Amino acid sequence: MAKKGDTYKSALHEQDGIEPPEILSTHSAKFIKAKRKKQPSVEDLVKGITAGNITDLSRAITLVESTNQTHTQKAHEIITACLPYANNSVRIGITGVPGVGKSTFIEAFGTYLTSIGRKVAVLAVDPSSSLSKGSILGDKTRMEDLVKDKNAFIRPSPSGDSLGGVARKTRETIILCEAAGFDTIIIETVGVGQSETAVHSMVDFFLLLKLAGAGDELQGIKRGIIEMADAIVINKADGDNLKAAKSAKVEFNRALHLYPEKDSGWSPKVSLCSALKQEGISEVWDLIQEYLKTTSNNHYFEHNRNNQNKFWLLQTIEERLKSDFYKSEKIKKELSTQIKLVEEGKTTPFAAAEYLLNLSSS
Repeated sequence: MAKKGDTYKSALHEQDGIEPPEILSTHSAKFIKAKRKKQPSVEDLVKGITAGNITDLSRAITLVESTNQTHTQKAHEIITACLPYANNSVRIGITGVPGVGKSTFIEAFGTYLTSIGRKVAVLAVDPSSSLSKGSILGDKTRMEDLVKDKNAFIRPSPSGDSLGGVARKTRETIILCEAAGFDTIIIETVGVGQSETAVHSMVDFFLLLKLAGAGDELQGIKRGIIEMADAIVINKADGDNLKAAKSAKVEFNRALHLYPEKDSGWSPKVSLCSALKQEGISEVWDLIQEYLKTTSNNHYFEHNRNNQNKFWLLQTIEERLKSDFYKSEKIKKELSTQIKLVEEGKTTPFAAAEYLLNLSSS
């Protein structure tokens, strides 16, 4: 029982706190903080990339993908310094409809390549949401074995608003991967469509994955993605689906004869495989080797690379002009006005565009 004069203390009364101990090493704390803030220089990153340092390669790719002006300048310097070490790989584009098994195939194919001494870089492009602009970037989780392979590097990137789902800076990333010593570059795209020509314009060999029994056989008589393919591989050719896959192979071979001969002098081939059971994977690599031999002997390989460089020169100019146009302060100011006039029916979209283009050049 409390006596008169005692101070009442609630059960919720706080006890005096305990003073935290002094930092054991002030010097260590300062060192850690300084290291966190320190960013590697261009020279350090280039040195690390050419030595095969994956951390430096990843940092450089992040700079390449950044839209920050400071990062863009730094990335440009890194790419320029890495150019002498590039152009020493085979670049393979792999596409196919969603569900065809692209990731499973790439893991089986990549694992086979590393087993025969190749160094493989996979540039996987994930679709971005048109609403949130975000991407799941889940390719690393779907390539569980390959991601742990010391001779493989997987870099998922968001597609953004790039043509055909190819990340805006994939071309520059290829150069960095080649400088890091990767002799096989695989580019996985979002899906199939006419816009996949963007992939075709940056690879040496274009591989199209197909499914049997999904109506894809009919696509063989249509122009578009198939006429760009250097090989058609029918995946999931196993179990009950094997018979349908063999039938699809015959249909695709017939369809390919309808197309004119390629400038490369190469006749596209059709192959079967089961990525899940890892069957027919080595045959796909044999096809690519045969293609490389053919195009090297007739000098198409070098000719194609030169044409691709010209194409990307023009694409880069167009992208820069578009970027500068929308960054212009007078365009920003006048664009909303012209949009309002179009919405009110006081001008046409074409007249508004002409006005804005003339304004930007004045």
